[in-house]
Amino acid sequence: MSSRTESVDVLESDKALETVADETLTRRDRWELAIERSVLAPARIVWSDLRARVGIAILSGFVAMAIVGTRVIDEPRTGEGDRLEPAFQSLAHPLGTDSVGRDVLGQIVHATPNMLLMILAGGVFTTVMATTVGTTSGYLGGRADRLIMSVTDIVMTIPGLPLVVILAAALSPQNPLVIGVILTINAWAGLARAIRSQVLTIRKNAYVEASKAMGISTPSVVRRDILPNIMPYVLINFVEAARNVIFASVGLYFIGVLPYDSVVNWGVMIDLAYQGGALQSMAATHWLLAPLLTITLLSFGLIMFAQGTDRMFNPRVRARHTTSNDGTDSTASPTGDRR
Repeated sequence: MSSRTESVDVLESDKALETVADETLTRRDRWELAIERSVLAPARIVWSDLRARVGIAILSGFVAMAIVGTRVIDEPRTGEGDRLEPAFQSLAHPLGTDSVGRDVLGQIVHATPNMLLMILAGGVFTTVMATTVGTTSGYLGGRADRLIMSVTDIVMTIPGLPLVVILAAALSPQNPLVIGVILTINAWAGLARAIRSQVLTIRKNAYVEASKAMGISTPSVVRRDILPNIMPYVLINFVEAARNVIFASVGLYFIGVLPYDSVVNWGVMIDLAYQGGALQSMAATHWLLAPLLTITLLSFGLIMFAQGTDRMFNPRVRARHTTSNDGTDSTASPTGDRR
């Protein structure tokens, strides 16, 4: 009797293994499912967080200022207004003018495109380099790990500021993308070592070992099992790298290390305002405060965006925000209430 029961269980088990899905997804359904999981679900996660919405609003304002504002507001020129006109006194110059009558708002707006390009170049260079080096070193291990980390340690020992000053003096870069890379030329090394430490822990997890045992290729394992776990940390450090580019560029323009052929730059504005007596005279205070507040607002927007999007890479959260292929929302409970 016992053997008969066991044979029945085996037959049922075999039948279960041979069972296939009643409904086969069409190519269109697969594309819709991929878009749902890769685009729409992350967008719902981001939009559900107040910090992310605040960050997106601030960053969108700066992008709009760089794209639309530069077309609407004329480039500042000498003598277009009265000397040191206070802020909020006229619609022609809402933020006032500087010591030679240039519109302060026009200088802020026309400096934004180059600043955003520098931020993008520096942040992308740092995070891509660090993620590639750290993930490769941590996942491969052994001799490759030791070799890569030796090179990383050498890069970390090079003082960042003197290196940037030397490169800026030697190259005299004018392209904002090149300036962004120069400002973060060795900033990736510390992040690469931190990412390597996380990958060393993640690669020992059971699901990573299972992927290896199933014969999945190394790039696929890294892309599907390793990167999603470190992406929140990478995103936070991308924002940190972007903020460092802002502060470094403004500081180096302020002290005159980076070359410039125009006053349309936040660092140059601060330098000219300082030399123009903005710290001693209230009449020039608006000239100094305008770029400082702009820098603070942009940095705040980046931080809010990073903090609000860290859940986007969590597979469980994304699953809860994914709409199934039949049109129902997986975030809804059986009774119709939202979780």
